[in-house]
Amino acid sequence: MDININLNNEKYRYDVYHMVNVFYPDAVISFVEKNENMMVLLENNKIYIKKAELKKQFHFQDELSIKDFVKKSMYLFLSEITGLQHPWGIMIGIRPTKIAQTLIDEGYNDEQIINYYEKYYLVRHDKAELSLSVAKAEKKFINKDTKIISIYVGMPFCPTRCAYCSFASNPIAGNDKLVKQYLEKLNYEIEQIAEYLDEKRLNVECVYFGGGTPTSVCDADFEYIMKSVYNKLVEGRNVKEFTVEAGRPDSITENKLKTMKRYKVDRISINPQSMNDDTLSRIGRKHFTKDVIDKFNLARRLGFDNINMDIIVGLPGEGLAEIKNTCNELKVLSPESITVHGMAIKRASKLHEINMNSNYFSKLNSEELNAMYEETKIAAKELKLHPYYMYRQKNMVGSMENVGFCKPGFEGIYNIEMMEERQTVIALGAGAVSKIYFSEENRLERYPNLKDVREYVNRTEELVQGKLKILNTLYV
Repeated sequence: MDININLNNEKYRYDVYHMVNVFYPDAVISFVEKNENMMVLLENNKIYIKKAELKKQFHFQDELSIKDFVKKSMYLFLSEITGLQHPWGIMIGIRPTKIAQTLIDEGYNDEQIINYYEKYYLVRHDKAELSLSVAKAEKKFINKDTKIISIYVGMPFCPTRCAYCSFASNPIAGNDKLVKQYLEKLNYEIEQIAEYLDEKRLNVECVYFGGGTPTSVCDADFEYIMKSVYNKLVEGRNVKEFTVEAGRPDSITENKLKTMKRYKVDRISINPQSMNDDTLSRIGRKHFTKDVIDKFNLARRLGFDNINMDIIVGLPGEGLAEIKNTCNELKVLSPESITVHGMAIKRASKLHEINMNSNYFSKLNSEELNAMYEETKIAAKELKLHPYYMYRQKNMVGSMENVGFCKPGFEGIYNIEMMEERQTVIALGAGAVSKIYFSEENRLERYPNLKDVREYVNRTEELVQGKLKILNTLYV
């Protein structure tokens, strides 16, 4: 389906595009000057929208920004045409809780905050409640001191590439030489940043080792880089949370778990995504449900008492029965936290190509998707987990959200800091993006490392200097 839009103000092209995309996720959306099948005209204090026989005019409301007025008008118009409503209304950003955080600071009560979401953003009541609940859970963890930072360390390798993945990750097989070179350069970056932390007397709240899959390298290489991370970034720094995203069970060994224990890792992730073997095979995973269970139980025997597990709602071929099975398996394991992701179709993933050819995701029933999400909430409640962080992604199936649930006292602090963006995060490794937070201006500046591993290896020194240069504009 092609939708050609005649828009008379380019400034609001992004907002118009994304509201149309919410209602027509499979359409090819173009902006044209003639031969359009939708017209959007902004004139003074009103917006005029026409599609087929339906014409509507909306008058500007003073309490809205122009951008929100455009989005709200588009939403109301398209909802009337399609007969559809979407749970997040006109909210197309990825951090819905920021509004609740601001309103809490301004003294709004719970009822006023929920009404605000519903009135101005057309957010469904349960999603407004979720935003408020998460905002309250995050409140006590949000950083307030610019001298307290977090560290992200990235491993851009995986056992295999999953069909839905769009991250900077490379299959580990056949890359032994490149892995060695990468770890040497990553170690160099760790050393340089450690010296900078000492020079500027910065305190480290969290260290998060993610990827990719950190455990995809061999036991000896994992020991090498874990020792570097611990000795230079963790030891003696009063770090509150040291997380390793062990991730894929086919990459976890007893030696690696013992290495993590030795270097004082206090939080790990073992991420099945699904507990259905057919699905695991379909998305390119080389392990079975039994492997997830075995590695989880091994971690428990070795003393890990803070384990997170990720699952995805909306994977190819999965419906309510499959999600129920996944949830039932997780209830038996009883992890300290579960992160529920909605399936997001990223352009850089194999799944995007599959969907373009088969239109698979447009065939998913919205009622079943809602029931699948509801099943994860029921499981979390039965495990006595509460929502503590949340974010959204573009192109999510069913226009839903990703939610982290945890037992009280097991909140992932790094996840909260990343979502709320009020803390400087220094990121190391290929594809890692540092976020430098200027609190006085409430401004975030990003500094990305190169994604290509070979380019990163060849230009590590240059990247480190660029990072230190921008950090020095904050830490004079």
